[in-house]
Amino acid sequence: MSHAGIDRAARTGRLRAFASLDTANPLVAYLFLLPQALLFLAFVIYPIGSGIWLSLHRYNPLNADQPFVGLLFYQRLFDFSKPEAENFWRAMGQTAFFAAVTVPILIGLALLLAVLLQRPILGRGAFRTIFFVPTVLSVSVMAILWRWMSADEFGLVNVVLQDIGLPSIPFITREWLAWIPIVVGTTWWTVGFNMTLYLAALASIPETYYEAAELDGAGTWGRFRHITFPLLMPATLFVAITTVIASLQLYGQSQLITNGGPTRTTQSAMMVITEQAFTNHLLSSATAMSLIFGLLLLAFAGLQFRLMSGRVKAAVR
Repeated sequence: MSHAGIDRAARTGRLRAFASLDTANPLVAYLFLLPQALLFLAFVIYPIGSGIWLSLHRYNPLNADQPFVGLLFYQRLFDFSKPEAENFWRAMGQTAFFAAVTVPILIGLALLLAVLLQRPILGRGAFRTIFFVPTVLSVSVMAILWRWMSADEFGLVNVVLQDIGLPSIPFITREWLAWIPIVVGTTWWTVGFNMTLYLAALASIPETYYEAAELDGAGTWGRFRHITFPLLMPATLFVAITTVIASLQLYGQSQLITNGGPTRTTQSAMMVITEQAFTNHLLSSATAMSLIFGLLLLAFAGLQFRLMSGRVKAAVR
């Protein structure tokens, strides 16, 4: 065979190998990644890019011309003489307050329930179901239920208080008291999910660790402190990050239980952004708010992961 024929056969072999879908083909990995990459571009990269463009223009869907304004809407959010800056940062503080209250409860109570329901007690399966069932409800169902229970005059809680001779409590119309049904309702609604995560993590801890600790004379608290809690750190990291993110995205509970009142004291950052976009029809300003909120959320989650990951690595060594 001539050199030209050998070269032609080699090129044909390489083309066939390139066109084949076996594991030796470097394109196979990219083909598997292609659907996810397209979805990521369509639902993550494109919306972020569109949001940045909107925040830099005075957008009006009824006008053909969308003038470029640069960082004007970002500057207005840091000018506290502007009402949108005052409302946004006050709502950010109230959202942080909600997260600071609910996150420790949702982590600590979930861990306590998981430890208690890990033991072989009578009705363990029924108790697990009772605590988990609220998590399948939508936020609207949960919020309407707790608004009905905490209504000022005819709410279930106040009716019971009046029946036993105690004064009613204005949960919905009294500032800061309005946080009680939001916090309690959120805890009732979501603690079962975290409990389930902890139950799964507890099931993965070998029983031999506890047997060895018991032989060494370790009590209940010693076994929990030196075995259970350290080995639950990976699960705690996941629970903490997801719970913080969910708490900072507070919207449905405040919207449906208190409507952000009274006097905006329970209004969350997501409610202000939604109001700015769909009530005030200032889409560019709302987009700037959402981008700042997203960056702060991302930075906080990253800081939390960095602070806790060291403990996780030390616990699993």
